[in-house]
Amino acid sequence: MMLRARDLSIGYGAAVVGTGIGLDVQAGEILCLLGPNGCGKTTLFRTLLGLLPARAGTVLLGGKPLTAQARVEIARQVAYVPQAHAPPFPFEALEVVLMGRTARLGLFGQPGARDRAVARDALDRLGIGALAHRDYARLSGGQRQLVLIARALAQEAPLIVMDEPTASLDFGNQAQVLAQIRALVTEAASEGRSVILSTHDPDQAFALGARVVVMKDGRIFAQGDADAALTSATLSAVYGIDITVETTSSGRKVCLPSLRHARTTAPQFAE
Repeated sequence: MMLRARDLSIGYGAAVVGTGIGLDVQAGEILCLLGPNGCGKTTLFRTLLGLLPARAGTVLLGGKPLTAQARVEIARQVAYVPQAHAPPFPFEALEVVLMGRTARLGLFGQPGARDRAVARDALDRLGIGALAHRDYARLSGGQRQLVLIARALAQEAPLIVMDEPTASLDFGNQAQVLAQIRALVTEAASEGRSVILSTHDPDQAFALGARVVVMKDGRIFAQGDADAALTSATLSAVYGIDITVETTSSGRKVCLPSLRHARTTAPQFAE
């Protein structure tokens, strides 16, 4: 078992936002975390990463309590991919990826030849080697997201946690990032790498062939394989709108929200 949470209560400040949470992450799988805004997804992620203390319950990473591990030990096991962002300094893409080697270096250590080779290999693996010396801040949103995934690969951690990796990306870049996420696991099964990602789009869980955890009001509402857990009834109850899960002629499942409550007349604007 790569990661295990049991009877977890999560929160920040004086607020408790989730209780009774239990989940497992096996080696070599993709786990999608879904749920409406405010259900506790981000707080759960921060707790699983050790950035927020658990209010109750336990988190085991590599079979060892998270609270018993130093930050550098955690960083060697878990890599974090935030939503794409623009840094305040003009780093080259290769420099951003090299930041993933920090946990592998000693105190005040400097990247060596092997570190640079690992970073370049990560860029090449994602098909963006040509961006190595480009200004990261000037890359497209999809390219920046791939650079952040490359940084996680360079960290050489067996578990990668991604916070809405396709947020704010256009349709084409979303597809590109999802394809790379799937390849990270399916093409490297022997490495036992796993990915946890949060998303607002249940169609992505179907596309990735993922196992899912669906949250509502700070609790786990459903979990299991996407085909079994993401039913019309579950999604409708979680999102508060009628949602139908249908299978396309190609065999792929898609989610279709009802628009029956949408405005049926054109809004009136002052001239």
